Amino acid sequence: MKQLKKRQIIFIIITICFIVLLCFVNRIERVSLYENEGRSFEKATVLQVTEDNIQESGQYLGQQTVILQLNSGEYKGTTVEAYSSSSYLYGAHCVPNMKVIASVNDSESELYVNVYSFDRSYILYAIVLLFLITIWALGGKQGLNSVFSLIFTFVCIILLFIPLIYKGISPIIAAMIVSALTTVVTMYLIGGVSSKTFSAILSTIIGVVLSGVLAVIFGCFTKINGFNVSDIEQLEYVGQMTNIKIGELLYAGILISSLGAIMDVAMSVGSPIHEIHSKIPEADFHELFKSGINVGRDMMGTMSNTLILAFTGSSINTLIFIYAYGYGLNQLINMYSIGIEIIQGAAATLGVILTVPISAYINSMMICKKKRKSEEISEISLQ
Repeated sequence: MKQLKKRQIIFIIITICFIVLLCFVNRIERVSLYENEGRSFEKATVLQVTEDNIQESGQYLGQQTVILQLNSGEYKGTTVEAYSSSSYLYGAHCVPNMKVIASVNDSESELYVNVYSFDRSYILYAIVLLFLITIWALGGKQGLNSVFSLIFTFVCIILLFIPLIYKGISPIIAAMIVSALTTVVTMYLIGGVSSKTFSAILSTIIGVVLSGVLAVIFGCFTKINGFNVSDIEQLEYVGQMTNIKIGELLYAGILISSLGAIMDVAMSVGSPIHEIHSKIPEADFHELFKSGINVGRDMMGTMSNTLILAFTGSSINTLIFIYAYGYGLNQLINMYSIGIEIIQGAAATLGVILTVPISAYINSMMICKKKRKSEEISEISLQ
């Protein structure tokens, strides 16, 4: 009982310290990169379409003229005329009673309003909620812990990782800090306080660091860095106006993207080793290590495919362009976008593969060390 109370007190203290850290890190004065004074994005309802843009062929050309009722902001309840374009990125094809997001520009007491997009806020909130509830319902207590872990990871990315980068901290260092924090919390929620949890944490951190180191080495050999990404013009402008180290963002992204898979492998290799030890206590270091390697070998293929397919899916548009325009091999293999994808996939996958022997070694070593210590205590007590 006292032990449980002590853990609760420690948990509360750590939570308070973490909240204080987030408050400190988020005390930032952001540099204004574009003029947005007098401009806001508000919820609105389409009351009427006064001028449609549908053609006889059924296509939408130009823009609609609509009447909106603003449902939020300073002008809540106001009825205004607005325009809605038919582009794929902005605007929406409006119909009466549709919920939309309106761009409201207040200039000298006169409102200029455009439809920014369909209001999909509540739908996206519902999707996220369904996702979290499903994990909880099917996973029970462990599922609930997974939900807390996901929320904590999201908070770390949004309220710690990005603000640290904005303050001028190296993105690679910031990624390592966030990776370590999320690993500790996730592993604790899954495995509690145990040697298995500690081994998984240590294995994950080593695997992520190795993945980052390999990415930097590959980048040096191929002469590819964070300044070779497709949207570098916009990023370079952001870098000039802020303290963000644009060149390191690529490697920080590799660290973050490989974290989940490495964490999965570290725990999945460690758990069978501890299970084998519980069933066969006399198993020595070499037997436990070999068992861990055998389990890890079965995971290498599937986890490698998971990462490669994830990176491929994120660049599917680039691949379609390459195929459609029929690029030659020499041109294709030397494109920056292809080189970046290969470096990301190879570094993250190698991080996963190398985590297998690391996790097997650390878990086996800790079990044998704990067993020797227990035997020594037993001998002393018998004497």
